[in-house]
Amino acid sequence: MNSETKICQNCKSKFVIEPEDFKFYEKIKVPPPTFCPECRFQRRLMFRNERVFYKRDCELCGKNVIALFAPERGRRVYCQPCWWGDGWDGTDYGMDYDPNRNFFEQLKELSLKTPYMSLITDYSTLVNSDYVNHAGTMKNCYLTFNADYCENVAYGVLVDYAKDSLDVNIFGESELCYEAINCGKCFNTFFSEDCTSCTDVYFSKDCVGCSHCFGCAGLRNKKYHWFNESISKDEFERRLAAANLSSRKSLSETIAKTRDYWLKFPRKFYHGKLNKNVSGDYVYQSKNAHYMYQARAIEDSKYCQFITLPSAKDVYDLTEWGAGAELICDSITAGGNSQNIYFCFASWSGAVNTQYCMYTPSCQNLFGCVNLKKKQYCILNKQYTKQEYEKLQERILTDTEKSPYIDKTGRAWKYGEFLPYDLSPFAYNESTAMQYWSLNEEETKKKGWEWQKPAKSSYQVTMPPEKIPDSIEEVDDSVLKEILACESCGKAFRLIPLELQLLKKFGFPVPRKCPDCRHMERMSRVNPPRLWRRKCAKCGKEIQTSYSPERPEIVYCEECYQSEVM
Repeated sequence: MNSETKICQNCKSKFVIEPEDFKFYEKIKVPPPTFCPECRFQRRLMFRNERVFYKRDCELCGKNVIALFAPERGRRVYCQPCWWGDGWDGTDYGMDYDPNRNFFEQLKELSLKTPYMSLITDYSTLVNSDYVNHAGTMKNCYLTFNADYCENVAYGVLVDYAKDSLDVNIFGESELCYEAINCGKCFNTFFSEDCTSCTDVYFSKDCVGCSHCFGCAGLRNKKYHWFNESISKDEFERRLAAANLSSRKSLSETIAKTRDYWLKFPRKFYHGKLNKNVSGDYVYQSKNAHYMYQARAIEDSKYCQFITLPSAKDVYDLTEWGAGAELICDSITAGGNSQNIYFCFASWSGAVNTQYCMYTPSCQNLFGCVNLKKKQYCILNKQYTKQEYEKLQERILTDTEKSPYIDKTGRAWKYGEFLPYDLSPFAYNESTAMQYWSLNEEETKKKGWEWQKPAKSSYQVTMPPEKIPDSIEEVDDSVLKEILACESCGKAFRLIPLELQLLKKFGFPVPRKCPDCRHMERMSRVNPPRLWRRKCAKCGKEIQTSYSPERPEIVYCEECYQSEVM
């Protein structure tokens, strides 16, 4: 079969379905998509609220809990012990399929009846970690997301096997780090990016196997270097003390200076290693995987993001997880040895053969179900025999082809597309999509999407930014009682004891920006999930890279980078 060019239903841009794509869709017996890859990614993220929390009462036990769902959104909430417990059964909300009504309208009705888990976590593995989401096996962690196997970590995203660290993104197997991006197997590494196996490294980029380096870039297995200059141990320690990094003023000047310095050194066209036949960015240990973004140990796959736990195979358009995922299509939060998951949100822990489902762990053979666990042969949460299930499923597929769901702006939803936007339990500005495609309220509503009015803060600021001490040496435990104001957005925030303890240990000043603004600053330093055509700055070879042509970095192809940097 030849490649085919289509026009995206949403953005109206052209996109190509390649012969290998058609083979995958034929293999799993689903039609090819009518949305382009970027719009498919965006709509999946619209079903994922990573970091916007609300206080809600569990509707089963009455306990006040932290939840992802704004009261105005009309979703019922159970605390995690109640949701996972035996005190309720999702089939109690089962609905008969009505062939005279659109299937997706009925699925939306069901989604408003059933109770949702307050957060998406493996809650039984959490210890003193109430404010984490999309996480498991966490101890003493706070505002850390998409994370596993962490202890004493706060303000992290895409983190695993980490300890005693603050403000980190794409980060793993590391300890005692602060403001680190895409770093692994590091210890005492601060304000650094793209570093591996480093110790006592400050303000450095693309360093491997280094120790006691400051303001360096592109080094391998070096010690005691200052802006790539080799110096003695005594001189390094003298300069480090003189840098006065406990002062906010000195720290800010150092950050600006080092980031300008980094621009003098070439970057590889993508972040990744131990790969064969891959494209995308932040890709590791993968094979025959294309248009990947932040993916590890993935094979024979395309258009996937945030595959942080190995492994995944034969998956298209999977966002988040992995861990044995196989034959997944256009789904988000699917993994944990799940197979044959199509067009689902949160179908995991051994789920098999589920389609158009939300929050259905450990289920098999489901179609159009919401908030079920350990069930099989259900449609709209109603239990059927195997024969009844298969017959009704075929009828619904025929009906959706004849009478597609039409959303507010005229987009048509037949079988073969992800869940319609209207079924998301979150407004656009609550969802993770907002972090990658920032829109204002007017732009959002013009696209037919919901907008959540932010709640007004009830906290009275006691320490505005100008009153926050310049040096960590001027701060004592009394600051934990203060309510600070973010110098960027004005939002009130507090320090937590773990944060103050680590800042004092590291010797860095109290931040003047709230966790959300700090997160977005780090996000701005992570390459985007898009690829551009660009030429290698050394040999002129054409490369496909997440560094857009107008960016100032020097970008090399693999061969030129290896010859010069390694």
